[in-house]
Amino acid sequence: MFDTVLVANRGEIAVRVIRTLRALGVRSVAVHSDADAEARHVREADTAVRIGPPAASESYLSVEALLDAARRTGAQAVHPGYGFLAENAGFAQACADAGLVFIGPPASAISLMGDKIRAKETVKAAGVPVVPGAADPELEAAARELGAPVLLKPSAGGGGKGMRLVRDLATLTDEIAAARREARSSFGDDTLLVERWIDRPRHIEIQVLADGHGNVVHLGERECSLQRRHQKIIEEAPSVLLTPGIREEMGAAAVEAARSCGYVGAGTVEFIVPGVDPSSYYFMEMNTRLQVEHPVTELITGIDLVEWQLRVAAGEKLGFAQEDVRLDGWAIEARICAEDPSRGFLPSGGTVLSLREPQGAGVRTDSGLSEGTEVGSLYDPMLSKVIVHAQDRPTALRRLRAALADTVTLGVPTNAGFLRRLLAHESVVSGDLDTGLVERDADSLVPTGVPDEVYAAAALLTAWGAPSAGTRGPAPAGTGWVDPFDVRSGWRLGGTPAWTVLQFRVPGHDPVTVRVRGTASGAELLLGDPEVAADPVTAALVGNPSAVASAGAAEGELTLSVDGVTHRLHLAPSAEGLWLGRDGDSWHVLHHDPVAAALTGARHGGADTLAAPMPGTVTVVKVAVGDEVEAGQSLLVVEAMKMEHVISAPHAGTVTELDVTPGSTVAMDQILAVVTPREES
Repeated sequence: MFDTVLVANRGEIAVRVIRTLRALGVRSVAVHSDADAEARHVREADTAVRIGPPAASESYLSVEALLDAARRTGAQAVHPGYGFLAENAGFAQACADAGLVFIGPPASAISLMGDKIRAKETVKAAGVPVVPGAADPELEAAARELGAPVLLKPSAGGGGKGMRLVRDLATLTDEIAAARREARSSFGDDTLLVERWIDRPRHIEIQVLADGHGNVVHLGERECSLQRRHQKIIEEAPSVLLTPGIREEMGAAAVEAARSCGYVGAGTVEFIVPGVDPSSYYFMEMNTRLQVEHPVTELITGIDLVEWQLRVAAGEKLGFAQEDVRLDGWAIEARICAEDPSRGFLPSGGTVLSLREPQGAGVRTDSGLSEGTEVGSLYDPMLSKVIVHAQDRPTALRRLRAALADTVTLGVPTNAGFLRRLLAHESVVSGDLDTGLVERDADSLVPTGVPDEVYAAAALLTAWGAPSAGTRGPAPAGTGWVDPFDVRSGWRLGGTPAWTVLQFRVPGHDPVTVRVRGTASGAELLLGDPEVAADPVTAALVGNPSAVASAGAAEGELTLSVDGVTHRLHLAPSAEGLWLGRDGDSWHVLHHDPVAAALTGARHGGADTLAAPMPGTVTVVKVAVGDEVEAGQSLLVVEAMKMEHVISAPHAGTVTELDVTPGSTVAMDQILAVVTPREES
């Protein structure tokens, strides 16, 4: 076994690998850019090496810097985690040339299976069925011959990056161009292939493990059909679809696929399976690395895949045969991503102000987060994974929903609440899955508004003090007299208490006016226009007012009662307002200034401003000031977390302002351009 291993990755997978290294007594070396100098994986490693300038996402991909870090720290091996370098044959070969053991398959296997075109040809020759398709340079002609719908895929990578489902061949040329840009950005290679799209398919993969002595086994399947934009978001093992006979058949096919390329280490063979006929499965690709969803296999088999990656790389034989592999119970994983479901799942960002990650019996969280972590736009949006294990699927589903409800990540919008509702979807509960289910039903799983109690909590905390500002309101008993003019109760001489008018805005929602009067022990709240909302909403903090406020500051929680219903919310103050969360959902409640908003509108003469939908980098600018544009015309492209978002003209008009150039870094809601409408439009 190695003495020292360098982990050539970041985030939750680096933390995960370091955990197993520590258990084996192996010294771990982390690497980091300046942006990650205080990251969790850096703190948990035995030592760490700076490999890049501030906020440089490319630092982690610098082969020269990584090899130098290994040399300087005495590492004998390199674990690439998963991602770009894990499937980079050049990096694997560079490690070997430098006298380092690459903890993964040989460069030849990575090269073969990393090229989806050659991979399909190889496994087809080994008797494994493949999806009909073709590749560059006959891509466009082949797509038209196959007929819509078709799927465009980068040949050099996976993870959903650069994949495009084309249902209208009239858009094929534009879709190919966009897929090439994303593939080049994610993998450094814009070669594409096209495949026939199978409607309502299921995505099922087989985990394989091979040593350097000719032994290859499979560890059962994982169901990965719940996806958004071809990116897996929920994975489970085993699959409700497969019978024992089909499982054995697909497992044998996966083993043959691994043997066909001389595979060594942990890998995954992915199949597309028609839901109506699971016996008709097709090879899709082989991922020559550890998968994001590997924990579900670990939990049902009791096998630490990272440990066996290390043991195999150190030359050991597998310590078990195929007949020794037993599947115990059910495991399900949910990926927590920095994205905002209320804004169309666009990438989000920010500082983690409050963090709580579920652990305990049957629950595991793999995470790279800690309070104070800055989530930027340079890296992949996945922040953590919540995984559960139970003896049956219904119990596992319930346990995972509860774990997601207990997940708190205030300061960065995430998809945790969305995933919790998805796991309660009737088709998910019944096991009737397919890769299009999430896209079809996503809108029904995203709340359309902000709950009244969120605004009530923000109003109470604003009126009587946010936790960071200390407690205001009536003094506790025995502390002396309080001047009534110092109490924000609306008290006035000889009349009904006055309303204190507050205005709030949650990004993605219209501003809301809240009127509050009374004291923290018994307040009246009026949401919206008082002429519309005739009946006040009564809200009262539970318990001693001052004690509640001070406990909130210590524990990051607030309890309030609205119309007799008690609500418990997680809270964290921010520079711009207040974060509140519950059951995996969170809301950033900002103070709204209607005068400033009106002045901003007036500055642009009423023309439509185009704002950045997410923090990121402008990669393409297609227009200039003075250009005439049509409604829906593509003007700009913003990229964040390897995802492109096209900014289009809202109407026909003239570009009168353009505040960015290619390469500009932009914040969420930053104004990018202004399009003044034509008079007739």
